[in-house]
Amino acid sequence: MKRSLFAELRRRNVFRAAILYVGAVWALAQGIAQLTPVVDAPEWAARWFLVSAAVGFPLWIAFAWFFEFTPEGLRRERDIEPGESITRHTGRKLDVAIIIVLAVAVVLLLTDRFVLRHGVNADVLAASIPEIDKDPSIAVLPMTNMSEDKGNEYFSDGISEELLNLLAKVPKLRVIARTSSFSFKGKDTPIQDIARALQVAAILEGSVRKSGDTVRITVQLIRAKDSSHLWSQTYDRKLDDIFKVQDEIAANVVDKLKITLLGSVPTARRVDPRVYPLILQADALVSQSTTASLEQALALYQEGLVIAPDEPRLWSGLGRLYYTRHAGPEDVRLAIEAQQRAVALDPDDALAHSRLGFNKLRSENDMAAAASLFQRALALDPANVKVIGNTGTFMQSLGRLAEAIPLFDYVAVQDPANPTAYFNVGTINFYARRWDQAIASFRTALRLSPAFTTAHYFLGVALLLGKNDAAAALQEFEAEPADEMKLTGLAIAQHALGRAAESDAALATLTANHAQDAAYYIATVYAYRGDHDRAFEWLDKAVVNHNQNLFTVASEPQFDPLHDDPRWLPLLRKLGKAPEQLVKIQFNVSLPAEKAGQ
Repeated sequence: MKRSLFAELRRRNVFRAAILYVGAVWALAQGIAQLTPVVDAPEWAARWFLVSAAVGFPLWIAFAWFFEFTPEGLRRERDIEPGESITRHTGRKLDVAIIIVLAVAVVLLLTDRFVLRHGVNADVLAASIPEIDKDPSIAVLPMTNMSEDKGNEYFSDGISEELLNLLAKVPKLRVIARTSSFSFKGKDTPIQDIARALQVAAILEGSVRKSGDTVRITVQLIRAKDSSHLWSQTYDRKLDDIFKVQDEIAANVVDKLKITLLGSVPTARRVDPRVYPLILQADALVSQSTTASLEQALALYQEGLVIAPDEPRLWSGLGRLYYTRHAGPEDVRLAIEAQQRAVALDPDDALAHSRLGFNKLRSENDMAAAASLFQRALALDPANVKVIGNTGTFMQSLGRLAEAIPLFDYVAVQDPANPTAYFNVGTINFYARRWDQAIASFRTALRLSPAFTTAHYFLGVALLLGKNDAAAALQEFEAEPADEMKLTGLAIAQHALGRAAESDAALATLTANHAQDAAYYIATVYAYRGDHDRAFEWLDKAVVNHNQNLFTVASEPQFDPLHDDPRWLPLLRKLGKAPEQLVKIQFNVSLPAEKAGQ
């Protein structure tokens, strides 16, 4: 019976039909995969093609079994007399078709492996890379540490960031922010792939070798479109001359990219060369944000202050460290004092003004002082993404959400591989009740960083409030790594699903474990449940406990049910968030004219 069935399958060309189908799907799948980045097709397009192909395979096999092509057209197999069948002739045609399809698939495979992936004359893929004359834009990649001491990597990274910050001050040049540029560190990613991901026309890369007080810096500027070298240079200098080197590199980049400026090329801010390496190392350690790294950074800043007590960057970095550590009220006080010292020593340091403004906003709720500091920071460095991001947070605290949205959008454009940038875009749209935009941005942040803290929570709340999808929201809350946010989400989602016992259990655990640090979120649960008395009770506790989340209380969507309660406005007045109080804060902001539309 098996031999008879096998012979019949061969006679009806079922095996040939199957091979032809699989070969065609393989070739088409490769073609789709190669064209997807060029035409900017959604990621799900290739997946759905494969799903459709898998569903269609048994239908194709059934078709080959039950039907045959004859000179008279398509006929059912059972209606054809044995002497009329031309399956052998059809089989030869199928053999030719199979050879052609497999040849196409092999050509596509070789093209992908040896042409497209190596950037050799990849004109189709390069079409998505900007042209320098139309979009002067650059990514500064982290320079390779060529020093014998591998511990000097902080220095090569620091020099890269210094160059990036200097170039970002060029008015007509769009510079990708550090987080996105450094996301390619240690990866053997082709230049064109980096340029395509970051949407830049040029790449600056190089190496740094440090030995004592001698530094060798090698840099090369590359046109991303064709990977050609626009300029390269090697500098052998003493550490005292490091800032002149940065100035020369910036001037050459501006020249080679043919950027016409009304004034001169920006120059690097000078720092006492005796403590410059200490600052770069300490700044890198603060960015790691671990208990051990913060302690090491503190020792380095203090060592530097013994040598140069009036170096403003030491004080600004120290203020950032205290705010990052934030172990208690003492750290808040020390952070503000350090930033005040930095601003006094260097009144032209935009980032120090911005950091101090952020501290005043989040720690002291001093809206007037924050407004003055942010206004000064923007005047000093209007294109600085950190300054603009902090300003967006300030605008959010003022309730001027429509004005804050473009600021966060700007940061995301300049820092396209940074999950925090997309998370911030998500939160500002969340508070503006623009649910679709918020959901999309949170999902982008999670795609870039699946373990991003609080993103699952905010996405869940957006799905619950904006889409009334409690089941999807519950899935997001269960994936949230931050315990207090997870429990808050579970309490509201289970309530929405009518599971009172599960909701009560989550709220009880939240209250038992996070009564002080999460009083604000406990209040959101009661507000969502419609228990206004308990909501205001916990909001009062949040005020007493100085919960920093209170800076968004006026625009929090979960407190919408409380707005008609007579206790709402007095609460806002206590926090300085009442409409008549906020309207007194004078503040104007606009994006850099040359870069806002990019």
